[in-house]
Amino acid sequence: QVQLVESGGGLVQPGGSLRLSCAASGRTISTYAMAWFRQAPGIEREFVAAIRWSGHWPNYADSVNGRFTISRDNAKNTVYLQMNSLKPEDTAVYYCAADETGPGRYVGEYKYWGQGTQVTVSS
Repeated sequence: QVQLVESGGGLVQPGGSLRLSCAASGRTISTYAMAWFRQAPGIEREFVAAIRWSGHWPNYADSVNGRFTISRDNAKNTVYLQMNSLKPEDTAVYYCAADETGPGRYVGEYKYWGQGTQVTVSS
């Protein structure tokens, strides 16, 4: 089993930045694909970014491409999401996900999930 714990969320003004972290335990994630999803009230959970076990070929949702960066440190068993130029529409609960295969862009492709961290972008 893999346990995932997100941190780093909070309240930020439009145009600001946040860095989310996802710490894994229970098993090394060095061979796992990792991803970030988000869910706003009344909206289905949506893909944000994903990265291969090697750290190569990150891919992003169109809505965040060029503003967000996903990265990982396998030695620390941690994945990050650097979020810049934040917009009010980025407000959501952000979830970290992991799977032995992938990385995919759909919720059903990930076996392990964290509890989420709230990100609120507002002035």
